[in-house]
Amino acid sequence: RVRRPQLEAFAQGFGRVPRLHLSPATTSRDEALRWFERTGGGLDGVIAKRSELPYDSATRDAMVKIKHYRSIDCVVGGFRYASKGRVVGSLLLGLFDDAGRLNHVGFTSNVPATDKPKLTREIERLRKSDAAVGFTGNAPGGPSRWATERSTEWEPLPHALVVEVTYDHYSGGRFRHGAGFLRFRPDKAPSQCTDAQLHE
Repeated sequence: RVRRPQLEAFAQGFGRVPRLHLSPATTSRDEALRWFERTGGGLDGVIAKRSELPYDSATRDAMVKIKHYRSIDCVVGGFRYASKGRVVGSLLLGLFDDAGRLNHVGFTSNVPATDKPKLTREIERLRKSDAAVGFTGNAPGGPSRWATERSTEWEPLPHALVVEVTYDHYSGGRFRHGAGFLRFRPDKAPSQCTDAQLHE
């Protein structure tokens, strides 16, 4: 209640800097719901804050980011080992394009720790097969501000495993953040994991 009017007064000087804009704010639930209906593209959610609490840089107790729930089925085209121990650290996700190429679109690393030993055995069994492997279109390992020497190393897999993951934003052929693991989909054929799902 105190900070927002001060911020609005300060932001009046933004007119001299065309690339700076103050995000809108409202105390109307109906208005916030209208914003939420328009999320997607450059706007991935609405932030709700408790107006009576002071700012605290150490916690997010007074705010929540509300985003649309999106899930998608992906082929596991490869994986990376964890930095400690010989278990799977992350699964590399792919979607088939119209030309039938499997393109790397991101990763998921939040498979429950209790499932990782069994998953590692299954993945290492798949890895030894002679089936077509890895990404046949865009592959992992491109430029990234987060990449380290180790993080560019990955192991290809045959197109056999399908997982359902959640994601918040897709742009430039990639999930913007790590996707959230939901479940394995043995009921789904890898060929069904196309980028057409992104437009549904």
